[in-house]
Amino acid sequence: MTYDLILRGGHVCDPRSGVNGIADVAFEGGKVAEVAPQISAPAAREEDVTGLHVLPGLIDSHVHVSGWMGGGAGHRMLALAGVTTALDMAGPIDSVMQIAARTGTGLTLACIDYVRPGHTVDTTNPEMPELETGLARARAAGAVGLKVLGGHFPLTPEASGRVIELCGREGAHVAFHAGTLDTPQNLDGLRQACELAGGHPLHMPHVNAYSRGFQGPAVLEAYEAAQILSRYPNIWSESYLAPINGNSAKCANGIPESVATQRNLIAGGYSADIKGMEQAILEGWAHIHVYADGVTRLETGETAVAAWRESETDIGMSYFVNPADTSITLALLRRETGRFAIDALATDGGGLPRNDLCERGLALVHLNALSLSEFVLKTSAEPARMMGLSARKGHLAPGADADVTVIDLGRRQPVLSFGSGRPILRRGDVVGSGTTMVVAPEGVAAAQALGLETIVAEHGSFRPVHHDQPPT
Repeated sequence: MTYDLILRGGHVCDPRSGVNGIADVAFEGGKVAEVAPQISAPAAREEDVTGLHVLPGLIDSHVHVSGWMGGGAGHRMLALAGVTTALDMAGPIDSVMQIAARTGTGLTLACIDYVRPGHTVDTTNPEMPELETGLARARAAGAVGLKVLGGHFPLTPEASGRVIELCGREGAHVAFHAGTLDTPQNLDGLRQACELAGGHPLHMPHVNAYSRGFQGPAVLEAYEAAQILSRYPNIWSESYLAPINGNSAKCANGIPESVATQRNLIAGGYSADIKGMEQAILEGWAHIHVYADGVTRLETGETAVAAWRESETDIGMSYFVNPADTSITLALLRRETGRFAIDALATDGGGLPRNDLCERGLALVHLNALSLSEFVLKTSAEPARMMGLSARKGHLAPGADADVTVIDLGRRQPVLSFGSGRPILRRGDVVGSGTTMVVAPEGVAAAQALGLETIVAEHGSFRPVHHDQPPT
């Protein structure tokens, strides 16, 4: 037997398979073929990873890689961060697919399409027939579900609940940026979102966004958010460690379109209008996402204002509004059962400059706040379960996809990564190409028309399972 590739001599950490020690990992036909202390079979190619740690490929369950949010730099930025699989959490799906075809770096990518008044639905209170049509269109275009953008573009509570009910009935993935026309994106919005789920599976993104200390001490809000979520085993959640959030800077009729952008301007002491936006950018409270040298960076001052104006305000932006005590607390809190209170670490990154699973997540390992196995659980194994991909990703058992991230633990940096056995990142250089899209059966044609490879997710397979259900 001659394997395609063997990674030799690294410290393999795979809690799903119970492996935590020096071992070789062999790839064959895009799959993991063998993991053993010393593999004697030859290989067409070998990599000496002595002194490095070999992990199941990092999965970021919350990114943005569309023209609306994230832009064309996202695939390269994710590859540089060691990510091998990602979920775009808004779309629009048509833009996500086109950018994936043009700028792919070897990642596996899925997308849920937004439900946005005036764009994908007519009003803030779409009825079930309109939502059914929207889900069918999204799936045919390549999406695997829907996202309610409550914190930015809220619907009525009733319509928000209908989206979750529909996706539950149709076996689609659904996420809810908590907040409705009645309740903003705070702890009240989180409570309401959990209730509106009605027991259906739901992905609750960036729990940080609901516990920023706007109503009381931030760390106490984090504890309360965790307590709320603990009562809903149907809801999967993620949080991030970056101090910045992500917003749209687009203004219409003199005010920011996004409700979250308006709230962040007010939090910084600025008026929630175009004049306040410009002042906030000039004074360094608001940071504009500026593309340069293949990646997106944060800019303030005159340079940022010029980029904002040149784009006619339709550009990404961030605010430093996430307290560290909240982010760290949410990453570490556990339930009485021993499970983490927040299932996964994600970034809300992609084309937003916050792809820090290694940079900040491994810092918690250095502090002995997380073990390396726990880091892998939160950045690979549990995200795979959240995304309905645990049969093939999130572990290194023979037969799993050969998705691997090799890290330098001391420097908290990825060194190598592979997707289905093909190199993505090689010692700081992005060498991968193409994108494998996870699509529903009716989305295969749209993906293949753009030259994209596909993983077909049958209806119901790409959605969170109940917390008490063991991994497949």
